[in-house]
Amino acid sequence: MTEYLKKYMESINERLANYTGSEELEEIFSEHRDKIAFMQHERIVHFLVTMMFAVILAIFMAAVLFLENIMLLILVTIIIILLGFYIKHYYFLENTVQEMYRVYDRILEERRKIKGEGKS
Repeated sequence: MTEYLKKYMESINERLANYTGSEELEEIFSEHRDKIAFMQHERIVHFLVTMMFAVILAIFMAAVLFLENIMLLILVTIIIILLGFYIKHYYFLENTVQEMYRVYDRILEERRKIKGEGKS
């Protein structure tokens, strides 16, 4: 997903910088709006998974305190590592979706410019 989003953001920025007319801009706008919806869904799913891992971590940490079992300590370590990766990926998704919002605003500004030129 990380590579996909990086490539898409490069692509959309390039297309936005080099569009040739209002029809192409409308196509970019429509596609980008759809991608934002997809990524918002992806972000929600990753948030829920991250929170689930955090709850599981808390449960197993409590178990380690009460049971003092070395195997549980190993399991807690594995969960902490997994949670770290989930947080890192969620952070990337969150920042990329926010960047997508900024690109969306740029597209809206370009649409306003084109409509303003058409009135003259």
